[in-house]
Amino acid sequence: MTNLLISLFIKNKDRVEDSNVRNAYGKMAGIVGIMCNLFLFAGKFFAGVITGAISITADAFNNLSDAASSIITLVGFDMAGKPADKDHPFGHGRMEYVSGLVVSLLILMMGVELFKSSVGKVLHPEVISEQWISYMILVVSIFVKFWMYMFNRSIGWKIHSETMKATASDSLNDCVSTAAVFGGMLIFHYFHLNVDGVVGIVVACFVLWGGYESVRDTLNPLLGESPDPELVTKIKEMVLRHEMVIGVHDIVVHDYGPGRRIVSLHAEVPATENIMEVHDVMDHIEMRLMEEYHCEATIHMDPVVTNDEEVTETKKEVQDLVKGYDPDLSIHDFRMVKGATHTNVIFDLLIPYGKKYQQEKVVEDIKKKVKEEMPGNHYAVIRVDRGEQY
Repeated sequence: MTNLLISLFIKNKDRVEDSNVRNAYGKMAGIVGIMCNLFLFAGKFFAGVITGAISITADAFNNLSDAASSIITLVGFDMAGKPADKDHPFGHGRMEYVSGLVVSLLILMMGVELFKSSVGKVLHPEVISEQWISYMILVVSIFVKFWMYMFNRSIGWKIHSETMKATASDSLNDCVSTAAVFGGMLIFHYFHLNVDGVVGIVVACFVLWGGYESVRDTLNPLLGESPDPELVTKIKEMVLRHEMVIGVHDIVVHDYGPGRRIVSLHAEVPATENIMEVHDVMDHIEMRLMEEYHCEATIHMDPVVTNDEEVTETKKEVQDLVKGYDPDLSIHDFRMVKGATHTNVIFDLLIPYGKKYQQEKVVEDIKKKVKEEMPGNHYAVIRVDRGEQY
């Protein structure tokens, strides 16, 4: 069914890197979600009215909130597809994350209301009426929601959309919550125990948990999460495939929405290379990054002395001192400046995130080690970077 819908409504379905194709996937998923959830809401609301079961009614309004979520998702994909303009030079891609966050907040609000209503039914239980059609509606709902889970998960992985993955997770939670409602009705049928309010609380908890996970997954990209390590590794490997480049560091990835990334990095090249040739290679790498990974790249060229044995040996000594202090630390952009009375060794010190060091203390400790443990009169000039070593 999923493949049929994709074949019918998505042109160039395999070109998911194309923002227009990607938005088409999102819009199709939004429309499918609206139709399915409105259908389920109508059926469950009817079942809730004729039985008087708060758990079924709660589940119905859960589907109504999902329909509203699908509308917001649809609008979010439409706005995310708008091109860059004067006020938004990096495009509108993050609107997809914003829409996902709104969806998540709606789910949380619905969960709170369902929880309150269900607690009321526990404290003040009401008689419920059995109707065979309510069982049919619940069973159909479980199958429909499971299909929606598979559908949204497939789309989410295909177009790398956290919003669609969150929607899939919500659909799976709906399967479990509806199954709990169905189980509660069976308990009433066979054991004459009214657990309607308790089941309603269980449903509300599933809704709240799904809302929490969705908030977490959509808020991180808005705040600026760490780039995908696999993407960073691929970028580094691609840059290093060029013989002129002997090292890469300070890779920064700015995410302005799916398919809208801006990358900056430092590429180390031998200081003896012709500057015009280096510039041409850097331009070529930037174009390759755009072609292969759809990243707008800016590369800073760092000249490195490679034919001076003294510089090479001194750099190794400094690296050993830094690794002796902490194996997780590393250096780059190493240079030496000799003077009449002393030699400055200049380098950047990379301190990974998560290290609880006081930055000033680390710098002073390493400066002291360089001065005391290296032969000759050496002084360290250190600039600190915070980041991850890829």
